[in-house]
Amino acid sequence: MIRKIFSAVILAAMLLLARDAAAYEDITYQANVEGLGWMQPVKDNEIVGTTGQARRMEALIIDFPGGIKYRAHVQNVGWQPWVHSGEAAGTVGKNLRMEAVQIELVGRSAQYFDVYYRAHVEQIGWLGWAKNGEPAGTAGAGLRLEALQIMLLEKDDTFETGSNKAPFYQKVVNAPKV
Repeated sequence: MIRKIFSAVILAAMLLLARDAAAYEDITYQANVEGLGWMQPVKDNEIVGTTGQARRMEALIIDFPGGIKYRAHVQNVGWQPWVHSGEAAGTVGKNLRMEAVQIELVGRSAQYFDVYYRAHVEQIGWLGWAKNGEPAGTAGAGLRLEALQIMLLEKDDTFETGSNKAPFYQKVVNAPKV
């Protein structure tokens, strides 16, 4: 009897670990881009959106069975509420640019993985990598988010960003002059 219980516990643990590993491989994301509509979904570490075409990203959907939430900073709107896997952040059909994003893992996945992401911004190009809920892009500068790259890494993995650029820039309006 104890042997059966022990075997069941081991099997359950293996299934949970396999599910977490499968969830890691299953992140996909797609963007709604000015003049192109919804682009085809891409997978972990691929680029969504466009570069060199002066097109704004207007909305983003991230699909991750392991649990994820994200939100967009949108022209004339500011930071929108958080949405979860499979829901759209940003706007569709309103001709408003996304300017920044925040992405964060939730649930068990957050214990085992880090989410890294970086934004390609009008007039600047690729910014540095943000991680686990940090903002990426710009706010208050009137610059469009044009592309995004997202990747998951296991918690123990090290990652050299290869960039000294900050992941986020915010223009301070009515700042006191010194």
